Amino acid sequence: MLIGEHKHTLDPKKRLSLPAKFRKEMGNEIVVTRGLDSCLFVYTVAEWSKVAEQFSKMNMLQADSRSINRFMLAGASETEIDSLGRILIPEVLKEFAGLRDRVTIIGVHTRLEIWDEDKWKEYKGAIERDADKLAEKLGEAGAI
Repeated sequence: MLIGEHKHTLDPKKRLSLPAKFRKEMGNEIVVTRGLDSCLFVYTVAEWSKVAEQFSKMNMLQADSRSINRFMLAGASETEIDSLGRILIPEVLKEFAGLRDRVTIIGVHTRLEIWDEDKWKEYKGAIERDADKLAEKLGEAGAI
């Protein structure tokens, strides 16, 4: 299971070292794609296959289904983890997520998320302020 929060640096060549804890679970090849909330999603190849399969089951006659398919699949990039544990972030994905030199990598069960450090601090702060209300709302809906 991928969990935890780690701060790292994106080097000038757009390479990012994954935490050793995550490298063990991710394997040698991964898929990086546009995520939601202005971050990047990172999947193992096996997990990405499951995600892509779910997208393929969507009704392509609906505009929203076509749009999310294009957003997630067209933005995806397969990449290898090098011998030093680094991945290359494609320029288009770096720009999408607004990544600068300091990033935060978080584990979210079956995927990693890569955030610009300042964006993550802002997002996390907002969630922390509203966590009790969010938990209550989800509890009322039967999600927790």
